[in-house]
This record gives sequence, C-alpha cells and structure tokens, in this order.
Amino acid sequence: MAPTTPPRLLSIAGSDSGGGAGIQADLKTFSALGTYGMSVVTAVTAQNTRQVTAVHEIPPDVVAAQIDAVFEDIGVDAVKVGMLANAELIGVVAKGLRRWAGPPIVVDPVMVAKSGDSLLADSAVGVLISELLPLATLVTPNLPEAQRLTGLPVETPQEREVAARELSKLGPAVLIKGGHGIGPEVEDFLLDDDRWLRFSHRRLETSSTHGTGCTLSAAIAAGLGAGLLLASAVEEATAYLGGAIAAAYPLGAGHGPVNHFFRTLGEG
Repeated sequence: MAPTTPPRLLSIAGSDSGGGAGIQADLKTFSALGTYGMSVVTAVTAQNTRQVTAVHEIPPDVVAAQIDAVFEDIGVDAVKVGMLANAELIGVVAKGLRRWAGPPIVVDPVMVAKSGDSLLADSAVGVLISELLPLATLVTPNLPEAQRLTGLPVETPQEREVAARELSKLGPAVLIKGGHGIGPEVEDFLLDDDRWLRFSHRRLETSSTHGTGCTLSAAIAAGLGAGLLLASAVEEATAYLGGAIAAAYPLGAGHGPVNHFFRTLGEG
C-alpha cells in the first residue's frame, strides 16, 4: 500500500538567518505537526536573537514564480502568509493567491521583529488591509499589530472585540493574540462567524519567544490543512506553541527560539 500523502502546507514569508522565525520556523512547525512544508521566500534577512542587520527583498516576479511553481505541480492544502516587507510584494502575493484560490489562508501581519526592528514599510499597511486581508481565512495580529491595523485601542477584552469586529468586516476570522499584554495569564481572543472565543493559558517567564507568532500561525494553518475546524485548529496550535516555549533551550544573547520538535525529542 502506498503511503498516504500528508497535508501540503505553503509558507509565504521571509527567511530568518537565525532559524527562529519566518520560513524556518514555519517549515519546522509543519514538519513537527506531520505535514509537508513548502516555501515562497519573499525576503532574506540577516538577523539573530538580538537584531535584524539587513533585509533583501526578493524581486516580485521571482515571488510570483515561486507561488505558481508550487501550486501548479504539488498543490496546496493550506497557506500561511508572514513577512511581505513592501506594498509591491503584498500585491504580487495577493494576485497569486487569487489566481490559485481554494485553500484556507492564515495571514500573520508581520510588522516588527521581536528585536523591535521594522519588517513592514508604513506605506504597505494600507495595501495589506485592502489587498490581502480580504483573501484571508484568518488574520492573527498581536496587540500592537491589531492597534496599527485598526487605529483602535486594544487594552481590554471589550476593546479587542471591537477591533476584531472592525477587521472582520474585511472578510477574515480574527485571532487577537495577547502575548504583549500583562498579567499571569495570556488571553487570545478569536472572532469566528460572530462567535467570540477566549483562549487563556499561563504566561511563561522566558526570553525564548523569537518566532512565536510565526509558529502559532503556521500551526493553525497546519490544522486547517488537515481538515480541522478553525476553533479546533487554534486550540491545538495554542497548546503546541505553549509546549514549544516551555521546552525551549537557551540560544543567543537576545530572544531565543522555541523548541519546535519538543514532542519528537520527548522534551517538555
């Protein structure tokens, strides 16, 4: 009997030379969760756990060619979109996803690296909102990103719901992540078909948080690609990320990566 083909997952994002975020984190997550990972590289960054020192944006025609190459041969069961850097790249990716419409799309609106370095030009935010978010199944902003995308406060659960409903007018379900909040619990809120769901988990005191947003959105995409309903995909992805953070080992002098393979290695 021929082996069963695993769900096929595509990451459209930037490369992180430090291996903790971006394409590298997505592919590790896809592998850890038993799916087949593919990539469209939108930018090459020189970065480590402390800072981003250089960004080279991939020519838009090469990005478009990568999208077509994957879809026309291998096929895609779910897409995760991360760093897009500028308005032209956002437009090219949106055009490509419209051309190959079908699989669920999780958009992580990457704007700032964990180090504080900007990863999205200010001029591109409007294009992200108008061109890409309407194509998304789910958008996963953290608190600063939700505020930047909507112009609304997000300090309280009530304010986050208002912001989520504003973003949902564009079409996607919305997961507002609470990692940038304060307190012993991290509260993530999901607006899905007018259902307002709360996911709460213990805040882990650690510096190993590089790539957590990438990892979570990739894990959600993996769940959707495997056929899970959105709320279940979010719940399972949140549990996976919590384990990966708890099992992280110290690397670098800044914000280190999570341990994507903690289940395989029997750690955590």
